[in-house]
Amino acid sequence: MSVFRLNHAVLYVRSVEQSVAFYRDILGFDYITGGESFRGAAFLRAPGSTNDHDLGLFEIGSGATASPAGRTSVGLYHLAWEVDTLDDLEQLAGKLANADALVGASDHGTTKSLYARDPDGIEFEVVWIIPADQLTDEDRAKSASIKPLDLKREIERFGRETHGGVGISRAVVGAHA
Repeated sequence: MSVFRLNHAVLYVRSVEQSVAFYRDILGFDYITGGESFRGAAFLRAPGSTNDHDLGLFEIGSGATASPAGRTSVGLYHLAWEVDTLDDLEQLAGKLANADALVGASDHGTTKSLYARDPDGIEFEVVWIIPADQLTDEDRAKSASIKPLDLKREIERFGRETHGGVGISRAVVGAHA
C-alpha cells in the first residue's frame, strides 16, 4: 500500500475571512457544506473536486508573524494547485496580477507554472501539465531547468482548451496512475 495523491492542505492564517475571500475570489474555491460554520476555521473545496475538502484554514490572529520556513527554519515551501487548461492558467494569471499576488511564472518543460502568495505570504503554485501524448523530447529535456514562462507561445502551441495531463504527464493506466 502507498500514498497516491494529496487529499487536502491545512494552513494557519491571520484572518480566516480574508483568506477565504482570496481563495474563493481568485482561485474559485468554495465552502464545503457546513464548512463556513466552524469558529475560526473554514473548509474549502476546489471547483470539480471530489474531496471532502481541499483546503482547511485555521485562524491564529492578526499578531501572527510570518513563517521563517526557508529562511531560518525548515518547513513547507509551497503547495501546487493544478488547472485543466491554459485558458484557466491565463485567467488566473490576470486575477493574481490584479490582486498583486503573482510573484513569478516558469516553464519547467513538462509543466507551465504561476507562483503567487496569499494574503499571509504563503506561496503556492498553479500548474498546467502538458498531456502525455503531446510531450516532446525537448519538453522532457527542459524539465531539468527553469525558464521564464511565455504563456502566449504555449497557448499558440497547445490551444486554450487543451486539457492538461494527469499527474506527471503520463497516460492514466489505472485508478492510481
